[in-house]
Amino acid sequence: MMNRSIAIVGALSFVLAACSSGTQMAGGDQEISIDGVSYPIYLAGPATLEVKDGQIVSSDMGQDAPKAAAPFQSKAGNEQFYFVMTDRFANGDPSNDRGGLEGDKQITGFDPTNMGYYLGGDIAGLEKNLDYIKGLGTTAIWITPPFKNKPVQGDSASYHGYWIQDFTQIDPHYGTKEEMKRFIDTAHAKGMKVYFDIITNHTADVISYKENEYRYVETKEKPYKDANGTVIDIHKLAGKEFPKLDPASSFPYTPVAKEKKVPQWLNDVTLYHNRGNSTFDGESAELGDFGGLDDLMTENPKVVDGMAEIYTEWMKLGIDGFRIDTVKHVNFEFWQAFMEKIATAGGDDFFTFGEVYETRAQKLASYPRGTKMNAVLDFAFQAAATAWAKGGPASRLADVFESDALFTTDHSSAGDLPTFLGNHDMGRAAQMVGQDPAAFKLAHALMFLTRGQPVVYYGDEQGFVGGGNDKIARQPMFATQVEMYRSQKLLNGSDFGSGPHMSTNTPEYAFISELGKLRREHPALSDGVQFEQLEEGGVYAFARLDPAQGTEYLVVVNNGAATKVTVPPLTEGQFSKVWALGEAPASASANGKGLEVSVPQKGAVVYKAASKAPVAKGAPKLATSDDGGTVTLTATLGKGVAPVSFAWRAVGTKEWHTLGAAYAPNARVVHDVSGQKENLAIEYRATNGDEGTSVIHILGGPDQQ
Repeated sequence: MMNRSIAIVGALSFVLAACSSGTQMAGGDQEISIDGVSYPIYLAGPATLEVKDGQIVSSDMGQDAPKAAAPFQSKAGNEQFYFVMTDRFANGDPSNDRGGLEGDKQITGFDPTNMGYYLGGDIAGLEKNLDYIKGLGTTAIWITPPFKNKPVQGDSASYHGYWIQDFTQIDPHYGTKEEMKRFIDTAHAKGMKVYFDIITNHTADVISYKENEYRYVETKEKPYKDANGTVIDIHKLAGKEFPKLDPASSFPYTPVAKEKKVPQWLNDVTLYHNRGNSTFDGESAELGDFGGLDDLMTENPKVVDGMAEIYTEWMKLGIDGFRIDTVKHVNFEFWQAFMEKIATAGGDDFFTFGEVYETRAQKLASYPRGTKMNAVLDFAFQAAATAWAKGGPASRLADVFESDALFTTDHSSAGDLPTFLGNHDMGRAAQMVGQDPAAFKLAHALMFLTRGQPVVYYGDEQGFVGGGNDKIARQPMFATQVEMYRSQKLLNGSDFGSGPHMSTNTPEYAFISELGKLRREHPALSDGVQFEQLEEGGVYAFARLDPAQGTEYLVVVNNGAATKVTVPPLTEGQFSKVWALGEAPASASANGKGLEVSVPQKGAVVYKAASKAPVAKGAPKLATSDDGGTVTLTATLGKGVAPVSFAWRAVGTKEWHTLGAAYAPNARVVHDVSGQKENLAIEYRATNGDEGTSVIHILGGPDQQ
């Protein structure tokens, strides 16, 4: 990591002062010369610029300096999700099991003995069991895509909802649009939101190729051509007006539609990539068909507009947000344009989060940073949390939360990330933690006590384990005839069996419900600021702070044997226990060395401070470091907690650009500078209340330690 603002090379032994009459060139036409490069300096009076401790710093606010801003907090986040596959939850109306179709399973898609077909769950079943869902502490229900699918493709049915043929109707296997509206209204009346899972980049497999070949063909082998035969690059055309394409000559294959889709624009075969099946590598990850599913040419504005029209229409039904499928397999320009339209239609109360199947925080953060998407599923947390719950080092958790600064902007925050332990694609939480009941509880405690919006995958509260991913982890809650499911074991070691699983008395249901209640009774554990305090072996400690009340909750989790640790809290004095997984002392006292905490074996403890955390005063100390593509800003304060806002401007210009705000004592944000030219002098400013500090940072300069 390069540190270029710690010691600027060059003779800079001077102080420049601006006059008090507004924005003028400091001291006349003054410049700073660094390594032979001259930079004009603008200051707004009253303000000074000086070299101090090897840094170029600015003191006093100045008339054009940015005002302090509060850290971003979404109006629509802070939920406890229950993710449910509609077909696998409850069969409230057996009359719709076959979706109104006549014939065998290859026509209707229904076979209660086969885990790859519809088993019978529906909207009526969801509505009848809303109290069961709410009993977990659920505030938002996320359901798999409810739209009308092609019933069968090959030797499997579309019970999961991801093979859409008619985007304007509810799939008749689930019920009707009227039933969906009633379900949404009833959920709202019970204090729960409803989220739809949506798909924007592929449809059911309706298009075939005349050549009867489906291997992926690279664009370098056969590039796209317009209707006149001119080679085109759809990546460069993304978001712009597209030329006319010809089904017979524009693609490596000749697409032919076998069936109709709805709405009508989806029947234009030139609006698809038509390059063959994806290998999930290289360009095929965005341009290839997923197992034959027709992959839309999302670079074309017609597709953007068409998908936005489909889903803004569904928003009128009263839903509260979208979970968006396969985000990383779509060009970025699509998300910038599509999310702009969704955000405009939904406003601040409509929340969206994407599935970016990726554990690198920098990749995950690029979507909420660069589009109007509110958040993404936190796959980085999932991987680290399950590994830690099985006995892995807490350092991996620390790495995840260290990356939270990547999500901090003036419109996004890591606090909005939906966190989860398992799902319908990768497998269940119980399987992920080695079918260990203690590790299952520990992983859920971590998820509910750390920042983010916890997601419970349906059936986990019944002790479902499964034995793998995909279909094997999609058991029904109602009585099953599927032999694979019957033969599975539950987390307590008993047989899954052929009976229903809708009890509110299972240990897993009771524990998740207890965690949900804990978050409700102590809101700081739900949406409070998180401060990392200690990482030691398998022990991880962090504080959750309610900024409005100033109350600190200290949380310590431990994946090993019972132990004692000394944690440096934000607040000195007495702490009282509010919750524990395992046995823990009723109170603890913080002294100058810290708070000594006894943590149970594979346990957790939450303590609440008796007094308020001190508020930090004064101008933050600001430091920068960069890796060539991003600059990380770290603002530190003296003892206490305070919000620090960050901004930047190119030296020689007047306009400040907001980067976001975070809480000190160790506040951090990240500035993406990949599009900026080298040897650009940037002034960064950190502001606490009415006091701020600026640092001049040179992009592309030598590594200066």
